[in-house]
Amino acid sequence: MGARDDLKSNHRTRVVVVDDSALVRSLLTEIINRQPDMQCVGAASDPYAAREMIRTLNPDVITLDVEMPRMDGIDFLSKLMRLRPMPVVMVSTLTERGADVTLRALELGAVDFVAKPKIGVADGLRLLAQDITDKVRIAAKAHLRRLHVSPAPGEKQADGTLVPPPAPVAHIGRLSTEKIIFIGASTGGTEATKEVLTHLPPDSPAVVITQHMPPGFTRSYAARLDGLCKIRVAEARDGDRILPGHAYIAPGGFHLSVERSGANYIARVQDGEPVNRHKPSVEVLFKSAARVVGPNALALMLTGMGADGAKAMKEMRDAGSYNVVQDEASCVVFGMPREAIAAGAAHEVLPLVQIAPKLIERLRSTAGMSLNRL
Repeated sequence: MGARDDLKSNHRTRVVVVDDSALVRSLLTEIINRQPDMQCVGAASDPYAAREMIRTLNPDVITLDVEMPRMDGIDFLSKLMRLRPMPVVMVSTLTERGADVTLRALELGAVDFVAKPKIGVADGLRLLAQDITDKVRIAAKAHLRRLHVSPAPGEKQADGTLVPPPAPVAHIGRLSTEKIIFIGASTGGTEATKEVLTHLPPDSPAVVITQHMPPGFTRSYAARLDGLCKIRVAEARDGDRILPGHAYIAPGGFHLSVERSGANYIARVQDGEPVNRHKPSVEVLFKSAARVVGPNALALMLTGMGADGAKAMKEMRDAGSYNVVQDEASCVVFGMPREAIAAGAAHEVLPLVQIAPKLIERLRSTAGMSLNRL
């Protein structure tokens, strides 16, 4: 190992904590400084103090409170991601407003978030210490998305021309209702899944999704997607019939799987032990897809840390499913996709923007083959 490798291996992740609560600043500083591979180099009570710390201390990661005086975390994050993009982990409250604001932060480029309890903050944060430090580690290595705000249709572009209206979402045409699209995602996955779903037509096959997300956030996430997509999006409920033109998201804190009931597929939402440290777990969903749906399944593995779902995705491939994995360049974290590729689960590895068009192309071709057999 050379001198540069020694220096890299000894480097501690430098963190600036931004929170208006002195108690939270003290607790996060303590949690971070207990880790041998990271150091809290500054703690700011508001974004103005944080701005100066960022300039002088040049941290690797910021933890950022959502609600603060003078300038809230979202305004600060928006400015930061435009002017000086860097890894940010949001610290948000477990409330409906907290969930909505956190999802907005992820849209703006935050890598991940930690949900702190409304009461018992001190004990709650100590219990979350591993989650917090794991997410700081992931953020330090994440690929950042620079915030780019595109002009809306009808507005002028940089060259003075008007932005054309969006192209209509292409329909798939006649297709067996047996097909189901399965999606697994973690860190960075809220935006990656949104990119796929917003490009699916209203006659898309059903989509069933496990996104690593804690309780209290998946309902807001589903509602947010439902307002953006041509298909209907909802948090899955136990016993839901899985229908074309609909997407079902695993509720935080519960596993989601699929079962066959006569001619129908049914969602199963159940409690249980975490699998691969996750609940919901992609492994649980994909195993049920391999067992129940087989060759009528299409599977996507999107950005995320770890290996959850990789082995089950290979089981899906062995059962006849068609599998697409997000490529490294477009991932926020190339963990789950890398493991799926290593497991031999992928038919194709594609940039995120090419995944929905590839799905539609694949579905049209299989629909055409089915029609030719009639």
